[in-house]
Amino acid sequence: MDIVLIIIGAVLMLIGLAGCIVPVIPGPPISYIGILLLHFTDKYSFSDRFLIIWLLLSAAVTILDYIVPIYGTKKFGGTKKGVWGSTIGLILGLIIAPTGIGAIAIILGPFLGAYIGEMMAENDSQKAFRSAIGSFIGFLTGTLMKLAVSGIMLFHFIKMLI
Repeated sequence: MDIVLIIIGAVLMLIGLAGCIVPVIPGPPISYIGILLLHFTDKYSFSDRFLIIWLLLSAAVTILDYIVPIYGTKKFGGTKKGVWGSTIGLILGLIIAPTGIGAIAIILGPFLGAYIGEMMAENDSQKAFRSAIGSFIGFLTGTLMKLAVSGIMLFHFIKMLI
């Protein structure tokens, strides 16, 4: 049974890491479930303190991931259309990325989406560009926070197995 929990936990850790970039997959909570599965084996266990801290960090980062891009967009003068454009741009960037453009599409997607969204809100191009920068900074901040949390959990998962 331990082998099954370890394999499922490892798969969830990888899905969690991917979920830090893919907007519809909650990366840190999935990574946390992977940690829990390893904890429930007979051979490996984490302290209660460790599990509580990473539960709280996973929840906080997941919540902040929704707040930070909105804050960044608003701080730079953007609207809801800019936030929606950034999200749509990210999804399109993820779809386009496997065609060979790769990380460029994932990075430019939210920026261009926010810019187009702001232009649709009838903002001038300078204001739309400024808002797109804010949305982009917010997106990157949220993504980096999620990657840090999931990456550290993956590190602890692997460290426990070694």
